[in-house]
Amino acid sequence: MEEKEKLAVALNYEPGEDEAPKVIAKGRGKLAELILEIAKNHGIPIKKDSKLVQELYKLELEKPIPPELYTAVAAVLAWAFDLNKKIKEKFIKKFSS
Repeated sequence: MEEKEKLAVALNYEPGEDEAPKVIAKGRGKLAELILEIAKNHGIPIKKDSKLVQELYKLELEKPIPPELYTAVAAVLAWAFDLNKKIKEKFIKKFSS
């Protein structure tokens, strides 16, 4: 079976500033690998969701995501915010003892 080409999409959302999250980077193949490497190097959470990535990949860069993707993207953002909160709490606990 042939392996599918890797896709990656980076989202950004600034609550209070943006009306909705937007795709700020996207790529396939080597570019997708570079996006993922940059995210890892900067401690940005990476969530695997191939169906959502395929939908987000179709969108224009820097444009708000469409309403039909709000629920799926909100779930990913909630996951990322929660993960960041847990990491911060763990870091503070470790170095405040």
